[in-house]
Amino acid sequence: MRVHEVARALASETRLTILELLREPSKRLASQREGDLGEAGACVSLIAATVGISQPTATRHLDILRAAGLITTERIGQRTFHRRNEAGIAEAQVILGQV
Repeated sequence: MRVHEVARALASETRLTILELLREPSKRLASQREGDLGEAGACVSLIAATVGISQPTATRHLDILRAAGLITTERIGQRTFHRRNEAGIAEAQVILGQV
């Protein structure tokens, strides 16, 4: 994990919102279709609809968060689920604290 990747990921209000939504997805996100929210996290279509952005834009934001190590993804069937990487977030806090 590099400082510039973390800083880039956290520099966007949209990405901060996504991280907050993924803190407790079952409480912060309202499922729109069966299977878009579960133990594995939330799928991109649900995140996009909740944040009010297109699915491709949400995918790009999620890619940046994943590259910074702040979220993880898991493919289940035809869907990819996203959830917070608490260990990565803790590491990012340490890295940013050293700047």
